[in-house]
Amino acid sequence: MTFLSRFTPWLRPLLVAGTAGALLASCSTLNYYTQAAQGQLELISDARPIDDWIADPGTSSKLRLRLETARQIRRYAVSEMALPDNNSYKNYAALKRQYVLWNVVATPELSLKPLQWCFPVAGCVNYRGYYSKGAAEAYAKELQAEGNDVEVGGVAAYSTLGWFNDPLISTFINYPDGELARMIFHELAHQVVYVAGDSQFNESFASTVEEVGVEHWLERFGNQPMRDAYARYRSRKKDFLHLLVKYRKALEKNYALVDRSDAEKRAVKARLFQELKDEYQVLKGNWGGYAGYDRFFDQPLSNAHLASIATYEDFVPAFRALLQREGSFPRFYQAVKRLADMDRDDRHRILKAMVPPITAAPLMVQRSEAPR
Repeated sequence: MTFLSRFTPWLRPLLVAGTAGALLASCSTLNYYTQAAQGQLELISDARPIDDWIADPGTSSKLRLRLETARQIRRYAVSEMALPDNNSYKNYAALKRQYVLWNVVATPELSLKPLQWCFPVAGCVNYRGYYSKGAAEAYAKELQAEGNDVEVGGVAAYSTLGWFNDPLISTFINYPDGELARMIFHELAHQVVYVAGDSQFNESFASTVEEVGVEHWLERFGNQPMRDAYARYRSRKKDFLHLLVKYRKALEKNYALVDRSDAEKRAVKARLFQELKDEYQVLKGNWGGYAGYDRFFDQPLSNAHLASIATYEDFVPAFRALLQREGSFPRFYQAVKRLADMDRDDRHRILKAMVPPITAAPLMVQRSEAPR
């Protein structure tokens, strides 16, 4: 999720719920279903085949090159990685906005546990997604008036997990080649195997497919500047997420202290967020001034900014070992599907036993670097 996603699968069951869910909903919930369905349908209707865009004389040379690269990545995903040969990422939609949607995340003032919203079929999720920034901000104000910490975060892309033909979108098409390949491989992997309610399993599997796929793709089609650029992206991402995890842990410790008053906790909270901002400036200096994560700080920092942090790469070493053992992507996918059919505790136990314990690098849902 996925950072970026990772990406947002909430529309998949939400749209399937359709009218049945609306009949059970309040007026506000009905409005939410309506905007979600309309937004997804508009996205699908706005998308045209990549070949049509490339053949169109009105298409800029820059966009044509990006679409040709995406088409080549998509073909590689099928021919060399045995990923689904469907119509996902074979169309392109040009949107007149920076993000495809905006997620609203909220937490209590002195807690990092996000609020949840529950829907028919979709179940309970930790955010609400809106295709209109204004609608997202209006709902965020309602939550803030109730005393919650709230963040409205832009989402460049999301996955419907194969329920719809996900298009390439103008919001991410200009990502560097390695990052574009990473995104396509990762989201197609979710269409191969996805277990409801087990983010560690799902994201570790998709991250493994992504990592190995990009390594091989860059080896075959990349040049040294492309490989260097992707290595810098990976390094900066790791540094930034380690910084967020550090302060998330500090905040959790602060809120858990029973002998500290709420006023004291608020003061420590403010200090920690200021330290986070200060340390980020040091990190930027180490990156040579790279500002791709500045948008994280566009809104005043709050618990909601850190509520989506999770350790989603815990099982990547195990999945990489499994892929090496199986010797091919098709055999690997079959082995992963057998794990998916097991009880959660059993599959986690098997994966943990495959490699020695390591310190995992975290992934953050719904954010990615800004395109260069």
